[in-house]
Amino acid sequence: MKKYFGTDGIRGKVGNFPITPEFVLKLGWAIGRVFADPKKRTKVLIGKDTRISGYMFESALEAGLAAAGAHTYLLGPMPTPAVAYLTQTLRANVGIVISASHNPYYDNGVKFFSPDGYKLPDDIELAIEAEIEKLMEVVSSDKLGKAIRLDDAPGRYIEFCKSTVDREVNLKGLKIILDCANGAGYYVAPCVFRELGAEVVELSVDPNGQNINEYCGATYLNTLQKIVKAEKADLGIALDGDADRVMMVDHKGEVVDGDELLLIIAEQRLKQTGKIEGVVGTLMSNFGLEQAFKKQEIPFVRANVGDRYVMAELASRGWRIGGEGSGHIVCLDKTTTGDGVVSALQVLQAMFYSGKSLNDLKKGMDKCPQVLINVPVATGKVMSGNKAIADAVTKLEKTLEGNGRVLLRPSGTEPVVRVMVEGHDSKLVQSSAEALASVVKEALK
Repeated sequence: MKKYFGTDGIRGKVGNFPITPEFVLKLGWAIGRVFADPKKRTKVLIGKDTRISGYMFESALEAGLAAAGAHTYLLGPMPTPAVAYLTQTLRANVGIVISASHNPYYDNGVKFFSPDGYKLPDDIELAIEAEIEKLMEVVSSDKLGKAIRLDDAPGRYIEFCKSTVDREVNLKGLKIILDCANGAGYYVAPCVFRELGAEVVELSVDPNGQNINEYCGATYLNTLQKIVKAEKADLGIALDGDADRVMMVDHKGEVVDGDELLLIIAEQRLKQTGKIEGVVGTLMSNFGLEQAFKKQEIPFVRANVGDRYVMAELASRGWRIGGEGSGHIVCLDKTTTGDGVVSALQVLQAMFYSGKSLNDLKKGMDKCPQVLINVPVATGKVMSGNKAIADAVTKLEKTLEGNGRVLLRPSGTEPVVRVMVEGHDSKLVQSSAEALASVVKEALK
C-alpha cells in the first residue's frame, strides 16, 4: 500500500503534508538513491509549470538529488509531455515534473517518468517510498551532484511536436485562438502552431505564478468560446496548466470535448491506415462515443477514470489510442503520454486531409445528454449487495432499452456516490438520474 504516491504522482496543497519543502528535499534524495547508476552519474531532468511554488520545489529537489550524487538538468517551465519526451531522448534515468495540472495555483505536486518516457511502475514508486522513510545521508563531497540548465529544451520539444504530423500538413489559412491557461505551454504551444503556418491569437500566456488555470484553459472555456466567435476564427484550442490535456471550440463557439476529439483522431487513423486495433475510453466516456465506434466497427473498451488506467488498458491490449472526456488523449503511435499539443495537431491533420471544419468532423458522434448527481453517503456505507439499488438499476436499464447507460461509482476522494445516467432522451435521462439518486440516498443514508 503506497503512502505518498497517488494515481498521478504526489499532489497536495502547498504547506500541507506531504507537499512541503522538507518533504520534497527528502523526495529528491530518495529518487537519487533509487536511480543510482553504479557505472555513471545519475541523470535527472526537472521541468515545471508556472506555479509560484515551483521555484521553491525545484530548488529542494535539486538539493536532494545533489545530496544523493545525481546530476540535475533543469528545463524550466515545460509541458508535462515535453518532460516525458526529453527524458527518453536525452537518455535520462528519470524525468520529474513539478505540477498540479488543472488544479488552482496553491496546489502543487510531483510527477515522474521512467527512462522510456512512461509513468513509473508501482515497484519503483514503492522503492522511493522506502527510501523516504530512511535517515538521509549525504554522499562525500567529491561525489555531490550539480545542476545544469538546458536552454535548448523548448526548441527540441517544438520540433518534436511538429514531427507528429505528416510533412505535407500545412495550417496556412487557419486562424486559431490558443488558450494556454497561463501554464506550462505558454511559450512552446504558440510556436508549434505558428511554425506550421497557422495564424495564432494567443490567450492566457502571461503567467504570474498565481493565475494558472484561473478562468482560462481547458477547465474554463467561456472566454475562448466568445473570442472564437468575435474574431471569426476557424477554431479555438485550450490547454490545461501542464498542457497534457486539450479541449477545442469550433467556429460556431461550440465546445468539442475529449470524447469527440478522440473519435476524430481514431477515424482519421482508420482512413489513413485502413485498420485500427481498438480504442480505450473510461467509465465516464459518453454513450454516443461507444455507439459511434460500434458503427465504424472499431473495438472500444472502458477503463477506470484516470489516465493511468487508460494507459494500463492500452498496454494490456497492445492498442495505441485512448482518452477521456476531460481532454486527456493518448496517441501511443506518436508519444508516450497524454499531450495536449500533439492531440490538437492530430485533429488539425484530420481537418487538413478531409477539408472539413471542426464542426463538421464532430458530427460523427451523436453525443448523448448525460446527468451526473453526487449523492452524499455515510462513511463506510457500500452499495454492493443492496437490493433496492440493484433493483432500481435493473429497472432503469430496461427502460433505456439499450439506448442509454447507467453508472454508479463511489468517489475515491470524498464520501459520495456518483450517479450517472445518459441516453438520447434528455427528459428521461434527467428524471431517471434524479429518481435513481433518491433510491441511493435512501438506501445509504
